[in-house]
Amino acid sequence: MPDFDKDAYPEPPRKTPAPNKQSALPDPALILTKLFYYSVDLPVTTFRGIVDTVRSNNKSVYYHQKFRRVPDLTTCEEGDYLCYYEADMQWRRDYKVDQEILKIVQERMRACHQREGNSYQQNCAKEIQQFTDASREFQSRYGDLGAYANSRKCLMKQKQRMMEAQAQSA
Repeated sequence: MPDFDKDAYPEPPRKTPAPNKQSALPDPALILTKLFYYSVDLPVTTFRGIVDTVRSNNKSVYYHQKFRRVPDLTTCEEGDYLCYYEADMQWRRDYKVDQEILKIVQERMRACHQREGNSYQQNCAKEIQQFTDASREFQSRYGDLGAYANSRKCLMKQKQRMMEAQAQSA
């Protein structure tokens, strides 16, 4: 037999009472949500589904975009600004590709260094040599061009290097 005071802890009601409706009108929030759903959400969702099915048939992958090689700055006519622009954009793409190549070679060298530990000098000689060659070539081509580098500055640097090499050989 329980030994507690029934007045202090009354038993809960057996059934939950039904909500007491104040009016017979429908809920305005429910009306607004249904109105929004059928007038805005449903048509937009349906249209988007149709567009997605059409686009999924002919999907073009943006990161596999192929650009045609354009002539470099030396072959452009005087005053052909479109050719200048195309050569500059080609140079920028080549610069980004060379940066990524250098990053990959450096990652390979670092991975070999991490894998081999203290004996990396002899075991990673090929990766170290590859990285030094790639970084030397990158530095000779793109080094000291500054923040606003472009194809014209790079061409002038190459021309200057060729003139120095001729002066040293003569």
